Amino acid sequence: MKKTGNSIRFLLNDSLTEIDFTQNPGLKPTTTVLNYLRSMPFYKGVKEGCAEGDCGACTVVIAEKSGDRLVYKSIDSCLVFLPMLHGKQLLTVEHLADGEALHPVQKAMVDQNGSQCGYCTPGIVMSLFGLSKNHRDPSMEVVKDALTGNLCRCTGYRPIVDAAHVCCKGEDHDKFSENKDEVSGKLDELCRDKTPLSIISHQQRYLKPLTLTDALAFRKEFPSAVIVSGATDVALRQTKKKEFLPEMLDISDIAELKYFKEDNHTYSIGSGLHIEDLRHHADGKLPAMKHMLDIFGSLQIRNLATIGGNIGSASPIGDTLPLLIAYKASIKLQSHKNERFSSIEDFITGYRSIDLFPDELITEVQIPIPAIGRIIKSYKVSRRKDLDISTVSGGFSLLTENGTIKEIILAFGGMAAQPIRAFKTENFLTGKPWTEAVIVEAMEILFKEFKPWSDARAEVGYRNLVARNLLLKFYEESKGQVL
Repeated sequence: MKKTGNSIRFLLNDSLTEIDFTQNPGLKPTTTVLNYLRSMPFYKGVKEGCAEGDCGACTVVIAEKSGDRLVYKSIDSCLVFLPMLHGKQLLTVEHLADGEALHPVQKAMVDQNGSQCGYCTPGIVMSLFGLSKNHRDPSMEVVKDALTGNLCRCTGYRPIVDAAHVCCKGEDHDKFSENKDEVSGKLDELCRDKTPLSIISHQQRYLKPLTLTDALAFRKEFPSAVIVSGATDVALRQTKKKEFLPEMLDISDIAELKYFKEDNHTYSIGSGLHIEDLRHHADGKLPAMKHMLDIFGSLQIRNLATIGGNIGSASPIGDTLPLLIAYKASIKLQSHKNERFSSIEDFITGYRSIDLFPDELITEVQIPIPAIGRIIKSYKVSRRKDLDISTVSGGFSLLTENGTIKEIILAFGGMAAQPIRAFKTENFLTGKPWTEAVIVEAMEILFKEFKPWSDARAEVGYRNLVARNLLLKFYEESKGQVL
């Protein structure tokens, strides 16, 4: 392994900050940004509400370079480990005002009476700040999406939404837009050094490569290290389960893994592409994927989570997995010397279990461009629309010829220990006409095909009923499109 560094460097507002973990006994590599800020004087605006990315009270904004652009993203600081700030700018509510003058977002919240008890207000302000840096005159849909990750028990949201529309009107002009070239230059300088980090502190080893080559070398040398891509899942092992993580391999800042490409036959997606970026790329190209990602977590979570991380977690209720099965996706796996491909169905082998060799990383997801006439839909049934995990989810694909079912895929999440296809129902339907009478027969087969578990979200009978009814919904939504 080449020379490594053990310090992280980032901008806290416009001040260069360097943390050497060997010289800071109070900080661990897995100290969250939330706890780091709360440990310092004058940074009490960021709040801990849930510590699992649900409430948004800890929302901060990071700025990072994307090509020649400076991009602002709202994130949940309770889900971000300190080394993930390396090469970025961190902004909190304390940084917004310009002397005694409130930032336009803050002023709009005051003028529109958007705050009552005030506990959630700093997080809401930072979400609105992120919104204002990315959208001018946003639609109601965009405003609501920006606020989905912020819970407020006082205001009822109407005055907050009003504040969003006020602060996003007209031209974006604040001290940050005036200083963007200076900040951009500082970040360029920080990011120029691609030396991988190997931080050893508090009996933890935190590895942070900045190139794919270094990532694969680390993976070979430390095969037991927990892989961190967006940390939205891994962070909960520490914050909620109080698990000690001795070795971590953070691949969240490898630019080579953040892409969306297409050729005549395939969409190729880098495993490190954030869910929010994938959501925008999917618009107009993979409509079922766009539909699913519209209700994936919150904007703060989508700005952190990655497609590779969602696949690698292999959750039986992972949002993207049934749909990727319906899309016939394949996964590219790379080691320091080889690469191979696996279908998504073969890659997930059981409950949170995957076919990944100790020296491999997930580097790409490939989705064949759907053939003309193929109908693909995604469904998610949960107790609430936003910020909830699935009770049952579905990814369905249908190809017909002269009204007859040529091929059908019915993939479900929440019905077994892993995402699973309804093979008995698929076999029954194949070769039959796409008619209501046939679907009614298939629904009875589907109702008996799985033996899911009962838990706090749903009992067995409910899950079977939902799966059956989703097939009927698929039929109703697709019958007018069948060739």
